[in-house]
Amino acid sequence: MQVITSDSNLEKEINAPGRFLLVDFFATWCEPCTILGPILEKTSESFRDKVVFIKADLDSVPAAAQAFGVEKIPTVILFKDGKPISGFVGLAAENAIEEWLKKSTEMPEAEPAADGLIKEFGDYAKSNGFKLNSDTKTVDRIAKGLLANKSKYGQMYCPCRRVSGDKEEDAKKICPCFWHKEEIKKDGRCFCGLYVKNDKID
Repeated sequence: MQVITSDSNLEKEINAPGRFLLVDFFATWCEPCTILGPILEKTSESFRDKVVFIKADLDSVPAAAQAFGVEKIPTVILFKDGKPISGFVGLAAENAIEEWLKKSTEMPEAEPAADGLIKEFGDYAKSNGFKLNSDTKTVDRIAKGLLANKSKYGQMYCPCRRVSGDKEEDAKKICPCFWHKEEIKKDGRCFCGLYVKNDKID
């Protein structure tokens, strides 16, 4: 697995289009990281045609670690077209990682139920003075992630934020998340890119 040692290089890898990218955030001083590393290395052999595996030294990518909420290591995040779509924290067995990757990479582009969800969120955006992202693939992917999280956790947690297991903390991550309006005002879009600023409205 390639080791990334700068934020700029990691950003290039993450934003490469048309592929799944698994990033293992690790540190040389982290014992669980040294255990997980060989497991991921072995797993990568089974997914070499579908997923690119890389390692990111936490001490060398502080901006990315902050952007993606890496608070504990090892943290593994799966990206597609520059967006985080799933992940886990801590150690995991090889068979569990393989099952997770298979499920994450084989989900259909959009579930039928996503159509109603997209309409609902479109109405919400309009009533609040912003709009849905015009990139329908991005919206479909986010809707798919929301439905997957609802199936797994019982709530539509933002697929771009880590589910910690702390119900009070995670409640803020239920879409539309606690931070989305502030992010749209500041950055022109929410963190996951579902909602964007309506340029026609001040």
